Amino acid sequence: MKKNMFDGKKIIITGGSSGVGKILAQRLIKKGARLALVARDEKKLLSVKKEISEIASAGQAVALFTCDVADTSAVEKTFKRIAEELGTPDLLINSAGILREGYFENQKIETFREVMDINFFGTLHCIQSVLPYFKNNGGGRIVNICSVAGLMGVFGYSAYCASKHALTGLTGSLRTELKYQNIIFHIVYPPEFDSPMVDEINTYRSEENRMIAKTIPKLSADKVADDIIKGIEKNQYEIIPGIATRLAVRSEKLLPSIGRAVVDFKISRVYNKSLEN
Repeated sequence: MKKNMFDGKKIIITGGSSGVGKILAQRLIKKGARLALVARDEKKLLSVKKEISEIASAGQAVALFTCDVADTSAVEKTFKRIAEELGTPDLLINSAGILREGYFENQKIETFREVMDINFFGTLHCIQSVLPYFKNNGGGRIVNICSVAGLMGVFGYSAYCASKHALTGLTGSLRTELKYQNIIFHIVYPPEFDSPMVDEINTYRSEENRMIAKTIPKLSADKVADDIIKGIEKNQYEIIPGIATRLAVRSEKLLPSIGRAVVDFKISRVYNKSLEN
């Protein structure tokens, strides 16, 4: 029988109160993990804990920690508490993130700082805080949930793409630097998937962005979570959920000019339609 690599492992999940972070928590508790869920909304965390406790085995820990990952000091204190209450962590999943959409000329600088503070610096703070525990324990794993927007430019996502491209660069550098300290990295490039973030921008997103979003089929959060777990089990560095997503990423890497031409064609249709009206 194949050994379950998550059984008994102490796993930190940021953004664990909703979206794919919440589903990963549900999947991992079934695999015998002990969880530390980190998020800003205590009410949502309590609701998730109630759901997970119903499927947890006797003795499995599900600890909650309210924290804003954009706050360096708060993250350090939170990770210290996690180590004290749960023990030295084995795996960190950075799932906390926000999404903003809009025309670049209408975006305030505060929006760029907000997105970078959570999507990039929030992840950076968590990695910095967990590293001492991993090193003392002889190693560990870090999963950074990025986006296909971290590999290409997307209309209306100037702030979001900037944060995710930065995360791609950071993860690639740390993979090389920390590999020989037995600290393993995974980076996840999902397309849009069912989540509160996507539900929110659907209420205001631009027509151009809506058109581009249809290029890669939207996935369910369950599918993304399942592919993340499979990718970790297979020790994949790049985890790309969905066949269509993998084809789009491969095309972007091998033939980027074709990808740009497709995007430009789609955007031109929106502009021409607006001119006709």
